[in-house]
Amino acid sequence: MSDPALGLLMLGLIVVVIMMGFPTAFTLMGLGIFFGYIAFYDPSQAFTENRVFELMVQRSYGAMTNDVLISIPLFVLMGYVMERGALVDKMFYSIQLAFRRVPASLAVATLIVCTFWGIASGLVGAVVVLMGVIAFNPMLRAGYDVKLASGVITAGGTLGILIPPSVMIIVYAAVAGQSVVKLYAAAMFPGFFLSFLYLVYIVGWAMIDPKIAPRLPEDQTQVPVPAWVPKFQAAYSHNILVALVKALLSPSKAKQVDAGGHGIGYGMLVKNLCFALVPFTLVAGTMATIWWYVVIHQQAAVEAAVSGVQQLGTPGLGTAAASPAEAGPAREFYLWFWGIAAVLALLQVRYYRKLDAERLEVIKLLTSSTMPLGILTVVVLAVILFGITTATESAAVGAAGAFLLAFHARTLDWKRTKEAVFLTAKTTAMVCWLFVGSALFSGVFAILGGQALVEQWVLSLNMSPVQFMILSQAIIFVLGWPLEWTEIIIIFVPIFLPLLKHFNIDPILWGTLVFVNLQAAFLSPPVAMSAFYLKGVSPPHVTLNQIFAGMMPYMLVVILCMVIMYLWPGMTLWLPNYLYGG
Repeated sequence: MSDPALGLLMLGLIVVVIMMGFPTAFTLMGLGIFFGYIAFYDPSQAFTENRVFELMVQRSYGAMTNDVLISIPLFVLMGYVMERGALVDKMFYSIQLAFRRVPASLAVATLIVCTFWGIASGLVGAVVVLMGVIAFNPMLRAGYDVKLASGVITAGGTLGILIPPSVMIIVYAAVAGQSVVKLYAAAMFPGFFLSFLYLVYIVGWAMIDPKIAPRLPEDQTQVPVPAWVPKFQAAYSHNILVALVKALLSPSKAKQVDAGGHGIGYGMLVKNLCFALVPFTLVAGTMATIWWYVVIHQQAAVEAAVSGVQQLGTPGLGTAAASPAEAGPAREFYLWFWGIAAVLALLQVRYYRKLDAERLEVIKLLTSSTMPLGILTVVVLAVILFGITTATESAAVGAAGAFLLAFHARTLDWKRTKEAVFLTAKTTAMVCWLFVGSALFSGVFAILGGQALVEQWVLSLNMSPVQFMILSQAIIFVLGWPLEWTEIIIIFVPIFLPLLKHFNIDPILWGTLVFVNLQAAFLSPPVAMSAFYLKGVSPPHVTLNQIFAGMMPYMLVVILCMVIMYLWPGMTLWLPNYLYGG
């Protein structure tokens, strides 16, 4: 048998052996050593002098000195601390109340929490199990269709490996030699867009067939309002914002309202006013941050660069007018910015005109349950995307913040801390062994000529870039049925990477398509791990086939998202190109 044929035999055996249940990392190493020994075999040498052992040492050292992998244990620790800290119950309740008037409100709340919690933890199994415990039974008791309830949990739970910070993106960056920061920026919009498509599917299905998601009884959608609030509104105004402002200007009536044995003081009024202004603060703060970064920050950077050039003695640059090529994008930004600002201002006016006591209580619940975790997530992502810290330093910030949140909530004791640290070490060791096995396997595969044979076969097909893109993504999609994402990225993705340059395909765009594609690895039987995670915490009458049936439509949504991403590559490439240059 020729060496290239041995390489293809390696590739076929790895799939068969993994499907038989053998550990992936040790299967890779075992096959690598076996076939590598054959490749380097020299009858004149002793057994221990075979060069495959040198290759194993070199590849292991190279994998363990990869700086990109350092951030993995810290991000994993952040996720396990979040999961062990049990911070999600109150969040689900508050979001469910916020969307109580929307069709399939429980399913919508579940998807939002899955998305939000997936970003914070990045652990698919933890999110699916946690939401299965918290949301699955309430949806079934409310009369929701089993397929709808199971589908939204399993599909929503997989978003954690797509939306940054994601361990999968770090692994791909290490395999492909790409920037983690650019990949994070590229995956941001597609991840949220896929979540939005899931949301459209759920709400649309519920509107077409209301029987699958009956409206909740009034007692389950009623917002608990303190007894003093109606009296306070009667004294000032039904609009709670107007009432709070009037009370601050004229507090005499507020002091006469009984609020638990005492009148309403200035401190309580200011506190409630701050809660009422949270939506305005978030919108205004976001728009101000965008304006600062795009207009003020970048203009200051340009002026500093021009000043530096002038000090070097190059005349005339300081007074140069903006070129038409620069003026066009700037004008487009201003139009978009002020247009969006006007729309948001109108929505804010509409919202505050209808601000009553129930909405204020929902704001309080949302602020107390989601704001700390939201701030931590935004900080972790912002410091990476804006180049303030490296991915490893950002992961350290996230892990420290997770501990602070859990300690503040008084939900993380010594036992749970030990569990989180142990699971982090276990997961990190698994990833490291996978990289060692993959490095040895890919090295032997290339030495045998398997990589060259695959490249020659693909190039002989005379495909266009579109055809290659479809073929590569279709192969990865099919591999997602029997294999998990770790095996696909570590074993099969490196086979396609050398071909991207030939077809002039951006590895950032191709990799982001792979990230979205690999959502199917968790949703496609027979290995669909999300289904087995959910089955472990579901009632006995819910069958695995029902869970599989609920997941299938979301695979079609994943394919639709990939098609839109390819037709509109700007959704993927605009943010990394804007932040770091194309």
